[in-house]
Amino acid sequence: MKPIGLSAVAIVVLSAAGLACAGDGLGTTQPEDNDDPRPVGTPTASFRGSVQPIFTQSCALSRCHSGVSPAGDMNLVEGLAYANIVDITSSVPSLKRVRPGLPDSSFLVHKIQGTQASVGGAGLRMPAANCCLSQDQIDLIRSWIAKGALNN
Repeated sequence: MKPIGLSAVAIVVLSAAGLACAGDGLGTTQPEDNDDPRPVGTPTASFRGSVQPIFTQSCALSRCHSGVSPAGDMNLVEGLAYANIVDITSSVPSLKRVRPGLPDSSFLVHKIQGTQASVGGAGLRMPAANCCLSQDQIDLIRSWIAKGALNN
């Protein structure tokens, strides 16, 4: 019997290692199996867990978007905010405050990005009191709207 050479053993070991790493096609390593169209690193957000805390901290302040006469007739306190923004006509008649699935067609996004003039809006970038939201906060709000602006 001929002894097996070192190169033959190496080929068998490397082949077995390659097959072990190949996976079963059911994991997330197959990009074509991933139904999430967001680029890697795009945040996901829920209304109660991500968006409302931003409103509470930055917008639902006295003399802003809270109380009996909130600015723009838009109360952003917890329990009222969602009903005051989703599918509600904005000061720019062609845009909703929040249009589910379409952040770039949502006036709220333009106000927090400071691009309101580009869509026919006026006024200051929001929040005016402590300008401005961080890019991460804006991205969370955009992500929430892009995913359907659910009351979750």
